[in-house]
Amino acid sequence: MDTITILDSHRCHLGEGPCYDPRTGTAWWVDILERHLFETPLQDGTSRRHSLPFMASAVAAVDETRHLLAAEDGLYLRRLGDGELELFCPLEPEDAGTRSNDGRVHPSGALWISTMGRGAEPGRGAIYHVAGTRVTRLYGSFTIPNAICFSPDGATGYFADTDAGLLQRVSLDPRTGLPTGVPSTLYDHRGGEGGLDGAAVDAEGRIWCTRWGASCIDAYSPEGERVRTVPLPVTRPSCPTFAGPDLDRLLITSAYEGMSRDERDADPEHGRTLLVTAGVRGLLEPAFRLAP
Repeated sequence: MDTITILDSHRCHLGEGPCYDPRTGTAWWVDILERHLFETPLQDGTSRRHSLPFMASAVAAVDETRHLLAAEDGLYLRRLGDGELELFCPLEPEDAGTRSNDGRVHPSGALWISTMGRGAEPGRGAIYHVAGTRVTRLYGSFTIPNAICFSPDGATGYFADTDAGLLQRVSLDPRTGLPTGVPSTLYDHRGGEGGLDGAAVDAEGRIWCTRWGASCIDAYSPEGERVRTVPLPVTRPSCPTFAGPDLDRLLITSAYEGMSRDERDADPEHGRTLLVTAGVRGLLEPAFRLAP
């Protein structure tokens, strides 16, 4: 039976980008719109909220003293000890109308990171490959690029445009995380309830994708079959990652962005961050390599 607990009682306006640090047993995630970074040890659940000077959308490990934040104008290194920030690499510096969105580190240590219009304007989103400070644009013309994740062997990448409703897959060079083929549709969600949002891959290669607006997370096989749906106590789940000493829990952020007062009243856990035990084991997210 699936077990769901509230990891943190803070309500995120737009919770996103979770990351788990196995050395300290700590979960990290952000509230994009409120410019907050959350830090919560799973053992005691005592959360700390850090203010940020920018909107950040994703957290990735780097080393024992630093992690990486994807922010509205670039990628920043943040020191764990004192929170000091250093711009590592600009991202779309010529366009103040976009911000970072979904991202994952490939097994090679390269980062895939997406951007989108601040008002989710159609066609303004893109996905980039970042190796060290070398930024390569992979795909464009998205509205809300999401669901970035990778197969355990690094040979397949997955992504979606929430607005388009198509979960895509593409062959990758496992050594670099760069595409070697043309994307194709893995699952067609057009006309389905809710929208494809953030995703993570488990140890068996299944893609676990939150469904924004539909109160659930779905698992898809590498062949494109939706094999499981886990109901969640939040209407707008946003992004998962695997957490815990055995990586057997899904850490899932959520949001209340765009919800009316009546909608929030009908969703008493809106914006909370969840831990879900669903009988599967995941993969530890790789650390971002500072040098290619």
